[in-house]
Amino acid sequence: MILEVIATTLQDALTAEECGADRIELITAVTEGGLTPSIGLIERVTDRVNIPVNVMLRPHSRSFIMDDEDLETMLADISRIKTTGAAGLVLGPLTSTGTIDEPMLKQLLAEAGSLDITFHRAFDEASDQLAAYEVLRGYPQISRILTSGGPLPAPQSIPQIQQLVQCSREKGPRILAGYGLTPEGVVSFIEETGVKEVHFGSSIRQGRSGLGLIDKGSLRSLADQLHQINN
Repeated sequence: MILEVIATTLQDALTAEECGADRIELITAVTEGGLTPSIGLIERVTDRVNIPVNVMLRPHSRSFIMDDEDLETMLADISRIKTTGAAGLVLGPLTSTGTIDEPMLKQLLAEAGSLDITFHRAFDEASDQLAAYEVLRGYPQISRILTSGGPLPAPQSIPQIQQLVQCSREKGPRILAGYGLTPEGVVSFIEETGVKEVHFGSSIRQGRSGLGLIDKGSLRSLADQLHQINN
């Protein structure tokens, strides 16, 4: 079982590693759903932690629809990120009709090269998730999809996540479940859905706020609990 934890600062990343996280999603602007962090922060985090660091690639929070200028910004960001120790990127371009923006995705993946790719929660705004999954299945660079199974929190979307996990068993990106998961309910959620990767943000922070510090006791307890699961 893989535990991914959101980090927005160097201290977050150090705490996440110390307390048992398997991977970090490095972002800024957590209250806006996550934007691309600065190169300085990426360099400092990747220099100091040993677990994989996947970096958010999202130039603005207006939507997941990007224009040509946004594309140029993202390509420039990827070029710089590749010079750091980052393991991967977290990205997700959509069209105005809620489908995967394949022309843009192809350009981003070409620039990313060997970096590990997560398709982020733009997937939850897709007009047809199963159709979107079939599109993403055609891109072997994409290792996983971060999803709550739609617009609702993941614990309220169990049937959809079950379908997506079944799709992934037939060869395709793994399902990384996130949004709305809690340490108290995650084990039963895993048992019901069969996911092998989970993503945590605010629920392992002080006050359960995205702006709070990571609660070390909560994260350690969660990591210990998850790492005992053999699925």
